[in-house]
Amino acid sequence: MILNALREGLGRVIVFIDWATRPKPVQRTPEAQRVVATAALDLSLYQFYACPFCIKTRRALHRLNLPVETRDAQGDPVHRAALEAGGGKVQVPCLRIDEGGQARWLYESKAIIAYLEERFGVPGTAA
Repeated sequence: MILNALREGLGRVIVFIDWATRPKPVQRTPEAQRVVATAALDLSLYQFYACPFCIKTRRALHRLNLPVETRDAQGDPVHRAALEAGGGKVQVPCLRIDEGGQARWLYESKAIIAYLEERFGVPGTAA
C-alpha cells in the first residue's frame, strides 16, 4: 500500500515535470497536419496516466503533433480488458495500430516511438 502510494506520488511529480518541460510540437502545413490527423485515427495508445514510460510516449506524441486517442488501461476496466484480450497482456504503453481491418499491438515505449518517428517524423526534428 505504501509502495503504491509512493509510486503514484512520484508518477504525479513526473507528470508535472512533463507538463512544465513539454517539447514544442512540430509545425506542418494545414494540409500536411490533416493528412497526419487522418492517419492517426487508426492509432490508440493504451496507457497508465502516471507511468514514466507512458509519459515518455505521450511526449513523443505531443512533439510529433499526433492527435492519438489515449485509453486509460489502469482506471477503465473496458480498456484494460481490451488491451489484455487484443494484445495478450496488460502492459503499457501499448499502441494499437489498425491496418486493413486487423489490429496490431505494439509494446515498449522505444519501439512505439521509433514506429511513430518512422511513420510521422519530420526530417530534422528528431529529439
